[in-house]
Amino acid sequence: MLREISTLLAKDFRLEWRQRAALGGLLLYVGSTVFVCFLSFSLRGGQPPAPAWNALFWVILLFAAINAVAKGFMQESPGQRLYYYTLVGPQAIILAKMLYNALLLLGVGLLALFLYTIFLGNPIQDLALFVANLVLGALGFATTLTLVSGIAAKAGGNGATLMAVLGFPVMIPMLLLLIKVSKNALDGLDRGLSQQAIITLLALNVIVVAVSYLLFPFLWRG
Repeated sequence: MLREISTLLAKDFRLEWRQRAALGGLLLYVGSTVFVCFLSFSLRGGQPPAPAWNALFWVILLFAAINAVAKGFMQESPGQRLYYYTLVGPQAIILAKMLYNALLLLGVGLLALFLYTIFLGNPIQDLALFVANLVLGALGFATTLTLVSGIAAKAGGNGATLMAVLGFPVMIPMLLLLIKVSKNALDGLDRGLSQQAIITLLALNVIVVAVSYLLFPFLWRG
């Protein structure tokens, strides 16, 4: 299975490089949104307060995640999915998609943090905790939205709308935990205060991956 996952992962990277317009649009969205936030707060005479900085960061990353992950399954035709079905196992497909989307979202998140630092300052007092939380957020968004994207692609019709409807209720608890941990990192609070939230985020990620591994083969055959 590891060989199948690595082959599928390399395939996704090659396709992303060939379709650079979609990647460029995603990066343009992140950059332009950060710049608009900079213009808005510069007109008010300074940098945003820490709570607003934190909230805007995760809102940008959430919508970037939806745009990035939505095309994962929905851009593939039924013929392509049938061809994959004859070559690799469904578990390898879903795990490769999750890993690719997690790496993509981590890159987008680090870019957003870099642009935030340039335009809106960096009020983070515990950078290591914030980056660790960002890694968990990228993994959580990728695993959850990848599974929802597969369900939406199988349902047909307007898959993007269905993905948003199914994805947001699942993402809200995770988003609340991510905002809490990142707020603690911004304030420089003791890391022990974030331990329970981090453990919960790890548990949520493990549960989503396990559920996807067990249930995706039945969805794939549908």
